Amino acid sequence: MVTIYDGKPGLSRRELLKRGGIGALLVISGSAVISPENAWGLETSALKPETMATLIQMARDIYPHDQVPDKYYAIAVKGHDEQAGKDAAYRTMIEDGIADLDKKSGEGGYRGLGWEEQRVAVLQQIEATPFFQSIRGGLVVSLYNQQEVWPIFGYEGESYSKGGYIARGFDDIEWL
Repeated sequence: MVTIYDGKPGLSRRELLKRGGIGALLVISGSAVISPENAWGLETSALKPETMATLIQMARDIYPHDQVPDKYYAIAVKGHDEQAGKDAAYRTMIEDGIADLDKKSGEGGYRGLGWEEQRVAVLQQIEATPFFQSIRGGLVVSLYNQQEVWPIFGYEGESYSKGGYIARGFDDIEWL
């Protein structure tokens, strides 16, 4: 077993390769963030593409679900770009918040931090700020209201139109 030193003792080459497959490579081109590996792109209109790429990573770190593709995190943060286009103060808050996040992260910025634990430690430093609370609060709705992610979590959607929960498994407890 070959061990690579990167601050994490005992990390084998195999473990490093396994961990590297979780987050996809995001390419910033013009006014877009593109994932060539997964064939999706997100065009920005008000925020810088670098800002959107950082917001995608930030969203993944705030609500980490390895089984949810980056595409859904990109859709979840797209609303911040739209709101920044309508509100200059909001745009300034987001851009300044990302700049502060990158500054606190050191050389390479937030996205340059290689380990989730490092990124979470930086997020904990800013969790009381209006910037962080705005991103976190928006994600609760924008990430989990996407019908495409519901099957990943086993949620079947509302049940009223299908007869309600009583007629759809409420009383199916077999272990009692």
